Amino acid sequence: MGISQYLKEIGRGQRGARPLTRAQAADLFGQVLDGTVTDLEIGAFCLAMRIKGETSEEMCGFLDATHQRLARLPASDRPLIVIPSYNGARKLPVLTPLLALLLAREGLPVLLHGMRTEARRVLASDVLLALDVPALTAPEKIANGALRHLHTRHLHGGLARLLSVREVVGLRNPGHSAVKLMNPCAGPAVVVTSYTHPEYFEMLQTTFRLLGMTALLSRGLEGEVAADPRRAPRYDGFVRGVHGVLQAQQPGTASAVPGLPAEIDVAATATYTRRVLAGALPVPAAIGQQVEHILRLANQASTQTLP
Repeated sequence: MGISQYLKEIGRGQRGARPLTRAQAADLFGQVLDGTVTDLEIGAFCLAMRIKGETSEEMCGFLDATHQRLARLPASDRPLIVIPSYNGARKLPVLTPLLALLLAREGLPVLLHGMRTEARRVLASDVLLALDVPALTAPEKIANGALRHLHTRHLHGGLARLLSVREVVGLRNPGHSAVKLMNPCAGPAVVVTSYTHPEYFEMLQTTFRLLGMTALLSRGLEGEVAADPRRAPRYDGFVRGVHGVLQAQQPGTASAVPGLPAEIDVAATATYTRRVLAGALPVPAAIGQQVEHILRLANQASTQTLP
């Protein structure tokens, strides 16, 4: 089949490119994930979409193709909290492991999935290993109160290959958006996700509505979903696609966060996380608020159907 007919539509530059329908986007992305197209076509797809940007219809199509191919985790007893982690720490310690462990402590089953897409960042998965949280080698049911992490290749090898294109071309592609929005669970789940650039906000809202997903959306920190501990961001919640503002953005930035290390390495981040969990340091207020919002959504997600 090939994807050349789609490349002609999306590859005409920022002004001349035409959006794909949901069905076309699903077909294109499915061929990319299945590895039936050439490396040259994949490169053209990644660069064309990077220039054009994704519409909500296209993102729904990309997620349709992804969900049809994922190796799903069995449904958990409570809604699974799905935490994507693909960026890691650049300037501040990565607090995604702390968020995940606080949620597990509340009795929720938690999955963190991700892989390295940038060479010099500190990954949440490395911090979890330092905290003796085991990594899964295949999708499996996660118990209430347990946290596990899983490399993307165990969910779908083609998706991991697409993400690794960034190491060659140096730019993100639609795969990076798809992994942050997908639900890899065969049952009710709350997808915790974020956006960095304001122009993505409307697209993400529409995508969650069209797919009927349950999710928490907020501004991320360096591409991670854990809240910036210095600020109180806006939180938007979606329950089976129905949107509500859970918290308005609060003004101001804290000058300091008690105990937050200046270093971003694995050892310093793991030590800080342990101290917070042990009560020796306070939970950052922004992270505590995020936990409360996720708990609220989880309580409403028990009857969620698959996207």
